[in-house]
Amino acid sequence: MKALIIAATAAASLVSTAALAQQAAPQNPGPVIPGVCTYYNARLLAQSSAGQAVETRMQQLAQEVQGELQPYATAIQTEATALQSGGASIPADQLNQRRQALQQRAQEAQQLEATRENELRYTLGTQRQKITEAVSPILTALYQEKGCGLLLDRESVFMMNPAMDLTDVAIQRLNAALPTLTFNRMPVPAQ
Repeated sequence: MKALIIAATAAASLVSTAALAQQAAPQNPGPVIPGVCTYYNARLLAQSSAGQAVETRMQQLAQEVQGELQPYATAIQTEATALQSGGASIPADQLNQRRQALQQRAQEAQQLEATRENELRYTLGTQRQKITEAVSPILTALYQEKGCGLLLDRESVFMMNPAMDLTDVAIQRLNAALPTLTFNRMPVPAQ
């Protein structure tokens, strides 16, 4: 769960960093280098309608998982507090049984949480793969239309002439080809 929240925060910061970098671009970006093009996949994922649909749905699924796990955490905390405060008045054999039961419930809750995190990770990867599959022919077409001889990852380029960037057109075409994605949490297939 924490990993998913961190990933969402990182994606948001990537987009804001890209916006700041665009604002700080030089007044004269230099010449367009024939045959050299760039593409920024993180921006496509953040700004395309399908990418935004994935982000929104993943947040909803994460909240559902949190709602599913919360009762376990509450029950475990309640039992731990009861054992801690009433430990002296509970017979030793009952105390041991309750501690063992509590430990087993805590392990089951951790396993469930790990399973749900893996499901969310798998679901996100599957949806991003669908976007990648949809944008791949778009990028191939743009590469040919623009006469690119080299397509660079925008994340590897510090500054460039914006006329060499294919990302905006790729987003527009992806929005037309794949306006949204609808999905539910997916179980991780057995491997």
